[in-house]
Amino acid sequence: MKLIIDGHNDLPMRLREWHGSSVQGLEHERPPLHTDLPRLRAGGVGAQFWSVYVPSDLPEPVALQHTLEQIDVVMRMVATYPGDLEIAYTAADVERVMAAGRIASLIGVEGGHSLAGSLGVLRSLARLGVRYVTLTHNHHTAWADSATQSPAVGGLSAEGRAIVREMQRIGVLVDLSHVATETMHAALDVAVAPVIFSHSGARAVTEHPRNVPDEVLSRLPGNGGVIQLTFVSYFVSAEIRDWQQAADAEWRRLGLPDPAGGWPRAPRPGEDPSTVPVSASLELSAAPAFRAWLAAHPKPAATAAQVADHVEHAREVAGVDHIGLGGDFDGTPEVPIDLPDVSGYPRLFDELRDRKWGDEELEKLASGNMLRVLHEADRVATEPLQPGR
Repeated sequence: MKLIIDGHNDLPMRLREWHGSSVQGLEHERPPLHTDLPRLRAGGVGAQFWSVYVPSDLPEPVALQHTLEQIDVVMRMVATYPGDLEIAYTAADVERVMAAGRIASLIGVEGGHSLAGSLGVLRSLARLGVRYVTLTHNHHTAWADSATQSPAVGGLSAEGRAIVREMQRIGVLVDLSHVATETMHAALDVAVAPVIFSHSGARAVTEHPRNVPDEVLSRLPGNGGVIQLTFVSYFVSAEIRDWQQAADAEWRRLGLPDPAGGWPRAPRPGEDPSTVPVSASLELSAAPAFRAWLAAHPKPAATAAQVADHVEHAREVAGVDHIGLGGDFDGTPEVPIDLPDVSGYPRLFDELRDRKWGDEELEKLASGNMLRVLHEADRVATEPLQPGR
């Protein structure tokens, strides 16, 4: 079985929000979580970038505090399960930990708001072991445009370009998931080391602002970067995207208000539907008229075959050396019906084998391409700050 380097898993957020930051019990299966140690092993995950995501509408100093608390969750996970997990800071660490039969654990900060506008904070996070920063989440920062809001700075401001340069100087990967197309191009214009998309799809397959257009995918060979294809149903399935838009339109047509106390509700303009339990949870609505619409319009399901469509398109446009996987497990309520948790990666590989993918191609997708990116980032960094370097 191919060992996977997965680009994005939000288990730390779920443990912090749902379990009071407790890391106990991960040696057993823990539904409704997508992730635990037995299922990581069953899925062939050899290395995991643990996302330390916090909402992008928080005040930036608060976002930084919450980010540090989630880094603490990752560190305590690793300390609690030393036979299964080990922190990896470099490409060589990843190779060594995987060879020892443990799951290499890396840290990714999901959103530049967690930097609080400070290069000193960026360098401090790098010293804690952070290996990538996603430039934005669903809201702009002062220096970078998000995919889900109207452009504000034309991609990257001068400050944003300086942050990208500093990230690469200290060995932190630039993650372009969540950013506007203009931001993708601006970062690629500045980058001297490979960039990544830690959890995105191909926009030509599913038209969604969180997916990557071909004009950007075609630039990855020149940069050496990798798109890690995601499993988020809204990004994977055009049928689900269309269903969601129809459900949201019906919700509004009926004049249904946001329920007191929270969800369900339709997404507001500019919101990323993968981050809120919107149409997926509208079945819970008490509005009889909307329940009738749902009964007449059953929700479709995304599939591993649709994920494979995105993988194959990215291979066609960017090349087999520039693709990987970033499931976004525990970061979305919506995943393909036959990829329900982190144990599901072998099903995707079976689908690709059925499409005549060879072992060398599958090895690159699974881990080879991301190992190359990490090695190159390590080589280019002139002042690497991760521990032990």
